[in-house]
Amino acid sequence: MVSAGRSARYAPSSRKIGGLGRWGLGFFLVGLLFFHPATASASPDTLRRAFSNILMGPMDMILSPIVAVQTAARNLADVDDTPAVRVVYAVPGVIWLTGLNFGSGAIRIITGGLETVPGVLVFPFETDLDPLFDPVEDAPALIDWENPLVDVENPWVYYNPLVAPFAFNVRCGLNYTESDY
Repeated sequence: MVSAGRSARYAPSSRKIGGLGRWGLGFFLVGLLFFHPATASASPDTLRRAFSNILMGPMDMILSPIVAVQTAARNLADVDDTPAVRVVYAVPGVIWLTGLNFGSGAIRIITGGLETVPGVLVFPFETDLDPLFDPVEDAPALIDWENPLVDVENPWVYYNPLVAPFAFNVRCGLNYTESDY
């Protein structure tokens, strides 16, 4: 049988800090005095692009028939074929272009989802990822609105994780066949 005095002697004491602990705490406090962290500079561009792709991808899909008709009309006017060939290839061309733009809008949504997690992870750092789906930045758009929040240099807007993702230029109804990719 163990006596109460012996078990109390081996029990860890929560009141005492050992010599090594005191030195460690001292070095930590001195380190805080001299080696303070640098100011953070973040870049929300990856997160902005991800939100833009997620929000504008469905609009690309909705506007794909309009973009397809415009593209087919422009391409048929530029081609040196007979009027019969232009009529015969107009309908299949519009159907193909509609499917292509619709599918590209779906890919845009998927890439937005794939860029969201890295966008959140690299937000506090001064780094960005290359776009996963480059035609979004290069292709002509049916709707292209320059958002004034994009150019705001105020840190409360630029670095704010609640505002920065929505400060993107609205580009939807993209013509993916005319990309400068």
